[in-house]
Amino acid sequence: MDDPELMRDIVQALLVDTSSQVGLIESAIREQDSAQCIRLAHYSKGACANVGANRAADIFKTIEHKAKDGAFSDCSESLASLVREMDLLRDEGATL
Repeated sequence: MDDPELMRDIVQALLVDTSSQVGLIESAIREQDSAQCIRLAHYSKGACANVGANRAADIFKTIEHKAKDGAFSDCSESLASLVREMDLLRDEGATL
């Protein structure tokens, strides 16, 4: 984008939305609610992909697939990676 202010706004909106989704995904993993985990991860995967946050989208994709397999401990590990990735995205967004 050639509009840094718009890009900052988009990244900020993504971070706010995704942060709330991460908490919900964490609860779904803890409760081993596969359907909820898949739904939330799928939604967030698309949101991240739409703005070019591809590493985050890939992690959400992993969570989605692991939840389908019932591999909730793997989902938890991926969630920890996602939190780190969101911190990096937040840092990158601050430099726009």
